[in-house]
Amino acid sequence: MPTFNLKINNKIHTVEADMDTPLLWVLRDNIDLVGTKFGCGIGQCGACTVHVDGNAMRSCLLQVSQAEGMEITTIEGLSKNGDHPVQQAWKDIDVPQCGYCQSGQIMTASAFLERNSNPRKSEIRNAMHGNICRCASYNSIEKAVETAAKKLS
Repeated sequence: MPTFNLKINNKIHTVEADMDTPLLWVLRDNIDLVGTKFGCGIGQCGACTVHVDGNAMRSCLLQVSQAEGMEITTIEGLSKNGDHPVQQAWKDIDVPQCGYCQSGQIMTASAFLERNSNPRKSEIRNAMHGNICRCASYNSIEKAVETAAKKLS
């Protein structure tokens, strides 16, 4: 089985996996970073979103063989103490209901706000529309993104 050196949350992890294994399963099963969730397996729901070279990406669609040499950040690596402005906004607004999609939501929002720290509501809605929340917490999510944007600017 091939070996891969992956830079995840600023640490090198050496893992053995089939070349076509989705990064999602390497994160969860090989490295025990379980904050990244399995949702659909086809890149449609956003529960498995991580940052790859600073961009929000569905980890279920990225093969481990493609991830070598990339800078990967999971929800566990977004901030040391869970105090990233987006995470703090999520707490302040009390966004989660079941919470299952929230790590993917937070990773999408934080990557978006890195590129646009003063977004309009329509831009927030557009940036977040690909992340599904079964509890339909969309209004709270949008408000938390607005709150985080204010903290970042």
